[in-house]
Amino acid sequence: MGTSPAAPSAVAASAAPADPAVSRRARHPRPAFHALRVASVERLCEDAVAIAFEIPENLAEQFAFRPGQSLTLRREVGGRDERRSYSICSPAGGTPRIGVREVADGLFSSWLTREVRPGDVLDVMTPIGAFSPDPAVAAHHVLIAAGSGITPMMSIAASVLGGHPDSRVTLFYGNRRSGTVMFADGLADLKDLYPARFQIVHVLSREPREADMLSGRLDADRLAGLVDAFVNVSGVSDWWLCGPQGMVADAQRVLARRGIPATHVHRELFFADDEPIRETRHTDAAAAGPVSEATLILDGRLTRAALPRDRTILDGAQWVRPDLPFACKGGVCGTCRARVRDGEADMRRNFALEPAEVEAGYVLTCQTYPASASLTVDYDS
Repeated sequence: MGTSPAAPSAVAASAAPADPAVSRRARHPRPAFHALRVASVERLCEDAVAIAFEIPENLAEQFAFRPGQSLTLRREVGGRDERRSYSICSPAGGTPRIGVREVADGLFSSWLTREVRPGDVLDVMTPIGAFSPDPAVAAHHVLIAAGSGITPMMSIAASVLGGHPDSRVTLFYGNRRSGTVMFADGLADLKDLYPARFQIVHVLSREPREADMLSGRLDADRLAGLVDAFVNVSGVSDWWLCGPQGMVADAQRVLARRGIPATHVHRELFFADDEPIRETRHTDAAAAGPVSEATLILDGRLTRAALPRDRTILDGAQWVRPDLPFACKGGVCGTCRARVRDGEADMRRNFALEPAEVEAGYVLTCQTYPASASLTVDYDS
């Protein structure tokens, strides 16, 4: 989640350069779960809701969030620890509120949209994520979203518009039909509140609009036309992309062709390659093949374990350190980030780490396999 992707890579810790100027661990305390009471459930459209949580005074600091961050929810289903991450839609400083759209046979989304009620108590992790601008800095932000990808954009738009009187926001928002638009009222309220600084362009794929440019999918051709028609590219500070992987990839190509540096393009994915987030399975079965002797560092405690090389570091190590941090297990959220200090590891997929972090030896342990006889994996770095 959150930034431009880095190519999957093999990481050799011994050759890693210095840490990035500001590490994620310094910016974000270790995430932890807390039991929170549901304050409200608001129906947004036919298949989506917004859920707000009551935050006790003693947890106010832990649940303070930046625009664009997310909350991870946990529940046990059939003896399995299941987790899903949902973006916060509230402006910074507000009550944490997530947007949830139901997906077919969704283990979490169906439960949240149909069964959860005010007063229910849910297991919620403290906010995570680096898909976040600085609202105090005057800037023009362009947001490109499709479907439920609008959720973090609501927080970003409201926060930056309210954070500096000279900030502007342009939003391109794709949906199937007008009846499936999440946060339609909230977007209209933002437009009323900031008429000169907030521009929104709705694009519908299954409902005709008054202009051909506004009818159809947010693919590369349509995005190129919208950007050229509505945006002075040279005046944009940052671009924020959130939606299906195909749309995000198309948008990245469109922006790259216009000479926009990748450092100014940020992305958020709920799913990678349209694959559902994998469930967590803990096992302590002995490895049948080659292993790596690993030292795990978490919360100042060292644990040594033989990790099978045909399983990810996270999956292989959870039976000895069940407290290892993770959320999505899809290489998207970045919660399982750690630094390989000694030895080598092979990261197969990365949708969360910045290039500088990868160069410094950081990996997503849910997508990384041991690749040397021994290695040290530091979650505290």
